[in-house]
Amino acid sequence: MVQDVPPLRADAQRNRDRILNTAAQHFAARGIDASLEDIAKGAGVGSGTLYRHFPTRDALLAATLRKSQEQLLAAAEAARVLHHPAAALQAWLKALQTYLRTFNGLPAPVLAAIKEEQSPLAVSCQKVTSLTEEFLAQAQKNGHACERLCANDLFLAALAMAWVANHVDALGSSCETLDDLLAHGYLRSPCPTQD
Repeated sequence: MVQDVPPLRADAQRNRDRILNTAAQHFAARGIDASLEDIAKGAGVGSGTLYRHFPTRDALLAATLRKSQEQLLAAAEAARVLHHPAAALQAWLKALQTYLRTFNGLPAPVLAAIKEEQSPLAVSCQKVTSLTEEFLAQAQKNGHACERLCANDLFLAALAMAWVANHVDALGSSCETLDDLLAHGYLRSPCPTQD
């Protein structure tokens, strides 16, 4: 059973809030490898205070992503009411990629969290995978998605696309092209089998 966590004192809560606001700004400007020391300084606290609230970079990152996660869950609810399962799956994948693009470099710790159950990001990864499974199963049931796919395949593809999206302009492509590739593939029809 989970024990209730006592509320923070007012000054500790203010410190925590300042750390989270500053971390969001630094991660947005510099990516997830932004200096934790700079974040602490920007929040007006010492490194010890930052680590008391957030013992690891992933703990700070997970807390900073809460608002984006709420938006992702709201997007899942919006996709659920779409009548066409293929449209629902496509809407979900678009929302998922938007979430994975929240901060430059985010796909790397998310990928690591899939394998590390102790990571503070692991719970959100499990939730995202289960939502992907839900939308994919509906699309497969109605003949709109390939039967051979599993939720993990789509989640990893979205993760890869999100990583590339941070570099796509410099590489001469666009996020729209990548989204279309994820949704429709690149073959018009199956390849002939080799004998």
